[in-house]
Formats: sequence, C-alpha cells, structure tokens
Amino acid sequence: MDSGYRYATENDIGSLEKSMLTCLINETTSLNGTSPEIVEKGCVKGSRSYTWIYVLMGNMLRGIGETPIVPLGISYIDDFSKGGHSSMYIGTLHTIAMIGPILGFIMSSVCAKLYVDIGYVDLSSIRITPQDARWVGAWWLSFIVNGLLCIISSIPFFFLPKIPKRSQKERKYSSSLYVLKTDEEKNHMTNLTKQEKQAPANMTGFLRSLKSILTNDLYIIFLILTLLHISSLIGSFTYMFKFAEQQFGQTASQVNFLLGIITLPTMATGTFLGGYIIKKFKLTLVGIAKFAFFTSSMAYVFHLLYFPLICENKSFAGLTLTYDGMNPVDSHIDVPLSYCNSDCSCDKNQWEPICGENGVTYISPCLAGCKSFRVDKKLNNTEFYDCSCISDSDFLHGNHSALLGECPRDKCKTKYNIYIIFQVILSFFTAMGSTSFMLIVIKCVQPELKSLAMGFHSLVIRTVGGILTPIYYGAFIDRTCIKWSVTSCGARGACRIYNSRLFGIIYLGLNTSLKTPALFLYVVLIYVMKKKFKKNENKTLENGRKFTDENNPESVNKNGYYCEPSDEQNSESPL
Repeated sequence: MDSGYRYATENDIGSLEKSMLTCLINETTSLNGTSPEIVEKGCVKGSRSYTWIYVLMGNMLRGIGETPIVPLGISYIDDFSKGGHSSMYIGTLHTIAMIGPILGFIMSSVCAKLYVDIGYVDLSSIRITPQDARWVGAWWLSFIVNGLLCIISSIPFFFLPKIPKRSQKERKYSSSLYVLKTDEEKNHMTNLTKQEKQAPANMTGFLRSLKSILTNDLYIIFLILTLLHISSLIGSFTYMFKFAEQQFGQTASQVNFLLGIITLPTMATGTFLGGYIIKKFKLTLVGIAKFAFFTSSMAYVFHLLYFPLICENKSFAGLTLTYDGMNPVDSHIDVPLSYCNSDCSCDKNQWEPICGENGVTYISPCLAGCKSFRVDKKLNNTEFYDCSCISDSDFLHGNHSALLGECPRDKCKTKYNIYIIFQVILSFFTAMGSTSFMLIVIKCVQPELKSLAMGFHSLVIRTVGGILTPIYYGAFIDRTCIKWSVTSCGARGACRIYNSRLFGIIYLGLNTSLKTPALFLYVVLIYVMKKKFKKNENKTLENGRKFTDENNPESVNKNGYYCEPSDEQNSESPL
C-alpha cells in the first residue's frame, strides 16, 4: 500500500538524528537503505501510471459543461436582450462569474497551507513548512469541493425550456426592429428566413457555414489577435504563483489569498464597467474595437513596469555563492566544495536547506559544516550549531548557527507590494476589455453563425492557447532551474530552486512577445473595419438603399451599416 507523498525520499531514513545528516568528519553516510530490487519495482510501477486519463476525462466533461454558457449562452443573451443592452448583460454575467474564482482562490489558499496527506499521516512528524520547496498542499480538497458545487449549480439548467418562446428571427422581424426602406429589402429578408428554415442540417451545411466564417477577414484577424492575447494571459496566470514564489519569496497560499481578495474583485469591477461604458456611449463596432485596443494598451504599459521589479538571485551557498558564502559563482552546475566542508562526507543531492545567521541559505546542514543541532518540539523548530562555513563567511558575531528552512527575502518585500499594485491595475484594464472580445466575435459574422463562430473561437483558444501555451512556457522556465531533485529511480525530479533573475526575464519576456504583436493586430483590425465600412457605405449610396437600427446601435457601424455581410445578402444586409 502506498504510504503517501514523500517530500524527501533520499532523507527518509527513519530517525530525525540521521535524516539531518550533519557534518561527519571522515565518515561515509548511507543515504538510502532501499534495495535495488524494491527501487526497480517502484520505478516500473510509477511509469505505468494512468492517472492522466482521469485528468483528461475530467477536463473534457468540464468543457462540455461550459458549452451552455459559452458560446451558446452569450449568443442567447445577444439574441434575446433588448436593443443596445447585450453588452451590459454580458458584462454583468462575467462580473457575477468572478465570484467563483474569488472563492476558489480563497479555498486554494486554505488548502495550500494543509499538508497533502492530511488525515493520513502524523503532522507532528512533518518537519517542512509551506515555505519549503518540497511542500505540497492538499490540492485534492479543492477538486472535491469544486465538483460538488458544479453538480449543484447544474440543477437549474434542467428546468430551462427546450425551445425558447420566441426565436431570434421572429423576435426581430415581427417587432419591426429593423427599419427597411424598400420593399425589395423586406422581400429579401423574408426569403432569407425561408432559406434558413429549409437549410439541411447536415455536414455540407456545416462545412458551408464554417467556410463562411473562415473567409471572413475580420473574424480571422480577431481570432489570431485574441489567440495571442489570451495565450499570454494563460501563460501568465499558470505560472503567476511560481513567479511570486521565486521572485519575492511568497508561498502559494499567500499569493492565492492576496489575489483572491484584491485582484479578482477589481477584475469583476472592470468587467462590469466595460459593459456599462459600451452601453452608455452606444459604441459602434469600430468604437468597441478602439475601446478594446485602449484597455489592452494600458495593460501592456503596466506589464512593462514589471521588469524593474525583478529581484536578484537568492543568496544560496553552493548554487549562487561559494560554500563559504562569500563570492558569487558564474556556473551553477558544479560548485566545488570549500575547505569548510570538504571533510564532511556530504551528499550534494541531499536537500535540507537551512538559513544561516549570515543571511545565506545552505543546501544542507552537512554542506554548511554544522556539527550539532537541537530540536525544540514546543516551537517545532530545529537549530544547528558550530557551522564552519558560516564562521568562515566574515560573520564575526553570534555562535555560527542556522535554522531549518530557507532564508526569507526581506529585500524584495517592497517590490512585492509594488507588484501587487501593478497587478491590480493591469487586471482592471484587462477585465474592462473582456466584454469587447465577445461583442466583436458575434458582430463580425452573420447572425445565424454567431454560435458557430464563438464555438470555433473557443476551440482554437482552448487547444492552441490552453494546451500549448503552458507547455512552451514550462519548457523555457525549466531552463532557469539551477538545482534539480533526484528521484529514487535516479531520474530528474522537481526543481528545487530557480535562477530568480533569469526566471523573471523569461516569464515576462514571453508575455511581452505575445502581447506586442496583438497590439499591432488591433491597429490592422480597426483599419480593415473602417475600410470595409466605407466600401459598404459607397455601395449602399450607389444602390440608393439604406437601413437603420435605432433600437440596437451596437449592431451597426457608425454610418448605419453592418460589419460583415454574406454573399447572398450583399453589403447592406444586417447581422
């Protein structure tokens, strides 16, 4: 039977005295008494794990469950809302949706403080803390609570009618929302409705509809634009907590709680305000695109301000400093032992970080040259004494002692506070433009293709952005690791510590490389929109026909014409 998560299998020898592995002069320490046969069986068992199948199936079910909200829910709101109010409703929907992430972050913060095997192990025997790189919180509790909430929230969907009382076409045409100036246009819309009712629901019809949105230049430009923009958001959010941990020395629990309490309510406010502004000023499609460009540009500016906040590397003897803690090193691959620990028979793979009185973190008590230690069970703390490497680091005061755990990064505390302020402002502008994304997608295609357009848009974003982005972000970030753990099978395990400065440059650089071309595509999108509207206006004036939509100003451009007409509808047919 599996004994659960082992945060340091190479040190799990049974007794506390042996596991600390202090400096033993001219002695060879056995680090692992496990026989090769047992290790080999464990490795074979681990390599045949099929746990990933459950994760895959869970995400597939989650994606199916999100379909009634996006894209079908957004399309439904746009069809059945009062004229000019769809942006307000969509903004309100996203604002209310922020309640979930807020509760999720708070719950994750609580779970991250709990040990992963809570309820199965004696917590008094766990000597690491959430500040330790080996700490794993009770992540599984969040999935259980979230699953139960999803089941409860799905119950109201069973009471929705199978067919809406009034369809989009009946609602819009019977209420005379469109003011058509000629009988020819009335006949054209009547024929269009008949053709839609008679259209066969087969693969040919689907391919024809798919071809229609894929040949829409505005839709394709915006698809690529949002792919770049949302990919940067996905990559940024995925590694945001690791970034805060490595740069500012914050735990995952602290970052979760702070983002849940401060950042997400700000995003909810920005989302609601964005929808309200679009409704209040009755922005046209070009106006909505300009508004989205403005919010993205402001978020981009505050993103660039993150670069000066990058912290220097941690003072880590044997990784960023020599073992005596005095001189920086250029190579983190193989730092030679110093005269203060060369006779201690230490294992460099052992990871038991301690914080010396000199403010330098050491990989283990042995590599710090510590000869003795004392365990304080009341304070749940361990202190090491007679550490020769600390005494040789020009630290003249104190008893050359060290405490179990890494040293805190007090120097970056001010930068962390500034980072949170910038993160709040950036999140506000990003959220304020989120409603614009939805409106541009559904108003640049024919009305009967809105659901398909949003569905295809979500498919591309989820597959290319949601799957590939964390992979290449993780691959680049892994290159900044300067200390890897070693599993019992001899393979490379998790990263113990990163090059903080290089981590920050790569993390922020990847975000910038995705956001920059997205801003340029905004300029192209607005230019193409204006050019298309001007062309539609000229065609309409030549034909002597014009329509207006006084009750729904969002769906027409500044001159009263729609964005992307179909071939059958000519340039003046509405979306």
